[in-house]
Amino acid sequence: MAKIEPFEKFTKDYEKWFEEKKPFYLSELKLLQHLLKDIPFKKGIEIGVGSGRFAAPLKIPYGVDPSLKMLKIAQRRGIKTLRGIAERLPLKSLSFDLVLLITTICFVDSPKESLLEIERILSPEGHLLIGFVDKNSHLGRLYESKKERSKFYRGATFFGTEELISMVEQNTSLRLIKAGQTIFGTDVREYPPKEGYGEGSFVALLFRKQ
Repeated sequence: MAKIEPFEKFTKDYEKWFEEKKPFYLSELKLLQHLLKDIPFKKGIEIGVGSGRFAAPLKIPYGVDPSLKMLKIAQRRGIKTLRGIAERLPLKSLSFDLVLLITTICFVDSPKESLLEIERILSPEGHLLIGFVDKNSHLGRLYESKKERSKFYRGATFFGTEELISMVEQNTSLRLIKAGQTIFGTDVREYPPKEGYGEGSFVALLFRKQ
């Protein structure tokens, strides 16, 4: 069952986080923009689009999410939305050349099924960009220690970067071509993007379908 209850119940709190932690959000957004800058795409979609906070500025026109309240906000941000879950996407095979999965992988019921579905809808040579908080980072350990008291992360499953890379490459034809990281401390300020992983709390992984 999709973990939508906190996003339906605490929609305003979700949006409030992006305002209160805006420097963190902008750091994440700049990292994603950096990894996508040389990736031409004609038709992109975000799975777990939420309120469209990433899809809209990244010019991703389509979004899927199980939360109706989130989808309504995404629609106001100009996103064409569909209700659905990552494990059973209501989309045609080979229909997108770019898929975003930003802060979503920790909430899906079955990461492997979700990745197989993403592989199915991606066209040959299409790209998948995953953004997430590394469980082995400072923020990751902090979120993990407090998740039972968190409105949003109580049911989440966090992943380490190498663990996630292995999961993608062992279960799909997607292969990692670039990695980046940001947020190198707990001070709420903007951090620059940096290549690789292992230092930053927020990591982005760019894969290409073989």
